[in-house]
Amino acid sequence: MHRTRQVGRAATVFAAIGALALTGCSGGSDDGKDGKDTGGATAGASESPTSTVALPRLDGEQISVAAVWTGAEQQNFIKVLDEFEKRTGAKVSFVPAQDPIVNFLGTKIAGGQPPDVAMIPQVGAIQQAVAKKWAKPVGNEARAQLGQNYAQVWQDLGAVDGTQYGVYYKAANKSLVWYNAKAFENAGAAEPKTWKDFLTTAETVSASGITPVSVGGADGWTLTDWFENIYLSQAGPEKYDQLAKHAIKWTDPSVKDALTTLGQLFGKPELIAGGASGALQTEFPASVTQTFTGGDQPKAAMVFEGDFVSVNIAETDAKIGTDAKVFPFPAVGADSPVVTGGDAAVALKDSKGAQALLTFLASTDAAKISAGAGGFLSPNKSLDPAVYPNDVQRTMAQALIAAGDDVRFDMSDQAPQSFGGTPGKGEWKILQDFLKSPKDIAGAQRALESAAAEAYTS
Repeated sequence: MHRTRQVGRAATVFAAIGALALTGCSGGSDDGKDGKDTGGATAGASESPTSTVALPRLDGEQISVAAVWTGAEQQNFIKVLDEFEKRTGAKVSFVPAQDPIVNFLGTKIAGGQPPDVAMIPQVGAIQQAVAKKWAKPVGNEARAQLGQNYAQVWQDLGAVDGTQYGVYYKAANKSLVWYNAKAFENAGAAEPKTWKDFLTTAETVSASGITPVSVGGADGWTLTDWFENIYLSQAGPEKYDQLAKHAIKWTDPSVKDALTTLGQLFGKPELIAGGASGALQTEFPASVTQTFTGGDQPKAAMVFEGDFVSVNIAETDAKIGTDAKVFPFPAVGADSPVVTGGDAAVALKDSKGAQALLTFLASTDAAKISAGAGGFLSPNKSLDPAVYPNDVQRTMAQALIAAGDDVRFDMSDQAPQSFGGTPGKGEWKILQDFLKSPKDIAGAQRALESAAAEAYTS
């Protein structure tokens, strides 16, 4: 898959997030920019007065969509499916999936009941679905929407050997640290710009009586994100690309350096809420909510993760921009890292309904619904940023679009799913073990390389 080189522009754009005045959030939004119809839809298509995409009538057609989303993410996506139903007359059902999604889909396909469309969160999983001949190529109408609304990098991420299979509907900026503004104020702490400053800030917060960092270690994917941000900033984009492809081994000195840096935090259990054992029992949603509940005595002052953290903050009384603020992941090397992720819609049935849904998901109309609900970033460059519910998300979205092709996709999501996307196995499990024993860097490297070598050759 084509990879573009990350340059300083992307890091500079994301660094602007830290400079944003987050003392007030604007809750208003407008209807967004109405783009032009691609002209690819068939005669008799249904189009609402404010739509930018024409869709065929699908009265009575049953369409199923599988995704691992739960909670607010699932409910917000169902609003998109409801709008698709209104425009087409189809009946769409949401199928809750489990990680690893390739295994889940394999079971469904073996049982003769594959979903029409699956929302796949890993590049490697898309490649596996293509290799297993499950995935169907994207149709002309959806490709026209992609060409109109998406930077080339997002199209490339959904393509395999030059054929388009995925429509990246949801993106994520996975290089953010969210913090409890009151805890920082009480401690006299400032937003750090570098990793050294980050550790100093953590010590300052700790001295005030609040544990500085919340880690959702029960979900191994959060630990891969810690590693990837440090590695990208410290080793640089060329090494990042090489490790993502397993062109260099996990025993490479650059991996040792990144694990050593991560160990500067993981090796101090007093800086982590609950210590290592507590972190390994804390799932991602709880790692967020415990940072923004408890009044003047939250369980932690900071939590690292992507823009989607805002969905979980919304479950607390904290207000984004006043109680909950955010800064870019601190620079370990010359620049702060820019790591992104995303979920792509892939058709598993060669049906008119599946292709129509891909077309809708590639449009500005669908993106507008999810963006307005919050906790969501769209890679759709035609989407008016005014539809986002607050200045924090609006700025993150603008930064993502401005970065264009100069972003790096989540490394573990590029790997074979057995290595980079399976609970209790591969990178997830090995980094959980590293959280427990951060001094055993060489052992972690050997285990990572052994698991990677098996996964990349199978």
